[in-house]
Amino acid sequence: MWRTTVAAAGVTVIVLVAALRFGGGVDGAVLPGIPSPGVVTEWTLPVLTLVANLLGVLTVGFTVTAAFLLPGDGASVAARGWVLLRRTTWLALLWAVTSGALIVYTVSDVLAVPAGQLSRHAIVSFAFSISQGQALLLQTGLALAVAVLSRGGVSRGLAAVTAVLAMVTVLPPAFTGHAAGAGNHQIAVTSLALHVLAASLWVGGLAGLLLVRRHRRFADTAARYSRLALGCFVATAVSGGANAVVRLGGWGEVWGSRYGVLVLLKVFGLAVVGVIGLAHRRRTLPALRSGAPRAFLRLAAGELVVLGAAVGLAVALSRTPTPVPEGSVEPDPLVELLGFAPPGPPTAVRMLGDPLPDLFFLTVVVLGIAAYLAGVRRMRRAGHDWPISRTASWIAGMLTLAAITGLGVARYAYVLFSAHMVQHMVLSMVVPILLVGGAPVTLALRTLRRPADPQVRGAREWLLVVLHSRLFRLLSHPLVALGSYVVSLYGLYLGDLLGTLMRYHLGHLAMLVHFVLAGYLLFWVLIGVDPGRRRVHPALLTVVHFLAMVAHAFFGFVLLQSTSVIAPDWYLAVHPAWASSLLADQHLGAGLAWAFGELPAVVIMLILVRQWIRSDEREQARVDRAADRAEAGGDEDDLARYNAFLAVAAASSAGGASLASGAGLAGGALSAGGVPVAESASAVVENPAPDGRRESHEK
Repeated sequence: MWRTTVAAAGVTVIVLVAALRFGGGVDGAVLPGIPSPGVVTEWTLPVLTLVANLLGVLTVGFTVTAAFLLPGDGASVAARGWVLLRRTTWLALLWAVTSGALIVYTVSDVLAVPAGQLSRHAIVSFAFSISQGQALLLQTGLALAVAVLSRGGVSRGLAAVTAVLAMVTVLPPAFTGHAAGAGNHQIAVTSLALHVLAASLWVGGLAGLLLVRRHRRFADTAARYSRLALGCFVATAVSGGANAVVRLGGWGEVWGSRYGVLVLLKVFGLAVVGVIGLAHRRRTLPALRSGAPRAFLRLAAGELVVLGAAVGLAVALSRTPTPVPEGSVEPDPLVELLGFAPPGPPTAVRMLGDPLPDLFFLTVVVLGIAAYLAGVRRMRRAGHDWPISRTASWIAGMLTLAAITGLGVARYAYVLFSAHMVQHMVLSMVVPILLVGGAPVTLALRTLRRPADPQVRGAREWLLVVLHSRLFRLLSHPLVALGSYVVSLYGLYLGDLLGTLMRYHLGHLAMLVHFVLAGYLLFWVLIGVDPGRRRVHPALLTVVHFLAMVAHAFFGFVLLQSTSVIAPDWYLAVHPAWASSLLADQHLGAGLAWAFGELPAVVIMLILVRQWIRSDEREQARVDRAADRAEAGGDEDDLARYNAFLAVAAASSAGGASLASGAGLAGGALSAGGVPVAESASAVVENPAPDGRRESHEK
């Protein structure tokens, strides 16, 4: 293993140096009058970038292997998984240190000042004020959090959280650099982020797999990694191709630029690794099951070397000038700010026919529809029916999500508050209602296969863990879901967050995703049919929905009465000349928000009332069935016993009152007859029971 690691590291460094020389990523020439950061910065920066990338890849691979690929030990990770997590601690700490050092040398490169001559103020200002510095600072903090969590215990749930956090940690730098400066960063940035994440899972998972090669169930672990690697291969190829198209600008630059040649070399390496992966699936996995691990180890070592070379090429490409300049060369500064040319006056054709696709939502829609249809197909193959209405609802929700985030309306949502509000309302109300109607959790639980090994958690097992977790039980409480929906609505627009999120692609993406998730959670609680929901009477859910309607209407009223512009810094910078005033457009958006929620709210209310009526009908039917069973068996049902209890209580109350009255009137006579009053009061009174038997009560 160590020989393979050294060989892979050596090849990676050699490829990095050669690619930097070839592509012009490092230029040692110093021109008179042109400031230069010096040779040390020019070479240290790509080397540090390479080290940070490798540390991130290994951190992701080790945590994912420990949490998801290896069998567990009950609720704990396996012994080898525990070893991987302990090694992750030091990897994550080194990763944090390297990312912090990258801040210093990036400032040196940007300001063209040697690192030793930088002031503390310049470094701090870059880290907290510039997007590239903020990304590296965020990565440093997240890497430290991964290091802490990796020492937090041996729980499989905690290991899964650590793995997810590690995957998030590799992403921040992807939102800066070449991709962020490309003409269409809606595709360039997202494609780069998907590319980095898929490559990290692929390469890191292979490294983690080689470390646990002596595990007694290594063959099954390798098979699970093979499925993961296949998905990563497809994601890497698609996202890398989309990113290359944006950066190259045309097919002619593939052969006509050094950047294009490096891209071709990377494609060649990807093809070689694909062939190796195919050999894994066809030959070495069966050999592993038959007890012959040597062939797999040799092939995996070669794959790791090729992947290391691909990582070196990727780092070199990040430093190589692209055929399409990073900075905007258009005279309109909005192109650089928006990532696309500002749209003209809105028309129906432009709103629906001038697309602005975002690769993230396209990926979600394609995978969401494909996975759902695959589940329906599996249900029908097993001989079970699945309502066509649920399938139609899910597909309609996904297509609506793609349309509202990828058609021309998405362009106008950047520059007009009213268009943004339409996008918000569709994402938070229409899309969630349609998706909830698809009952995806029910379909997943019925169609996802259970692993053969009970100590392995597959997708179905992890879904059940999430549904039964305390955090999810808290979030799915009707009042918590309502609070999340309402607080995010008011906090975004009245808390001065909108302008900040709109300026960053990651922030804008997170905002749109939050709209969908907050709406989905609320409507899943209100009208969902999936398991895992709290059992709440429809009457209470109706009250919760009514409160949501009131909060939504009041929000629209507040915006209509407002005289101050929301997110003025952003909308002043992007407001088109042909549009009405900012305040008028804001009032239009407020009116749309007020009116838009009426139809979905009425639909939800009708569904809740229908559920309420059905709930009462089911309860009455249950009572009737119990009465029928009791009558057929000659026994009393619950209702009859309750009525009998009331009759006995009423009779006892009446008998006691009569006895007391008689004792008061005839007290003297009883005493004169020689019978003590106390003795008569302790007499036994017999009352007939409802079933004809005699029942004694002492008075």
